[in-house]
Amino acid sequence: QVQLVESGGGLVQPGGSLRLSCAASGRTFPNMAWFRQAPGKEREFAAAFRHNGGTYYGDSVKGRFTISRDRAKNTVYLQMNMLKPEDTAIYFCAADSDSGTISSRLRAEAAYEYWGQGTQVTVSS
Repeated sequence: QVQLVESGGGLVQPGGSLRLSCAASGRTFPNMAWFRQAPGKEREFAAAFRHNGGTYYGDSVKGRFTISRDRAKNTVYLQMNMLKPEDTAIYFCAADSDSGTISSRLRAEAAYEYWGQGTQVTVSS
């Protein structure tokens, strides 16, 4: 049974940092990503890690967030620096089993078959 379990969320002050983790079990995936959903807004793409090592970021997080992967632990991370109040959201981990997915499609929710339950990140003073 496939499971994605996120952890690492919490309350942080503006300008602070957090590192989210997503541990996958049941199988390995070529592509994994983070999406986020702020209150009253649609879910949006944050970052993706492709099987060939390519990384991709949404415009709102580029330069502040870094996605990485530990294949031995079957875990993907999202290092979030210089956090802003507008980064407040539920962060979801997603996994794509198709190694043929082209990079542009990795920004779309429809590319991912498996999703975690989400972890809350709140940026506030």
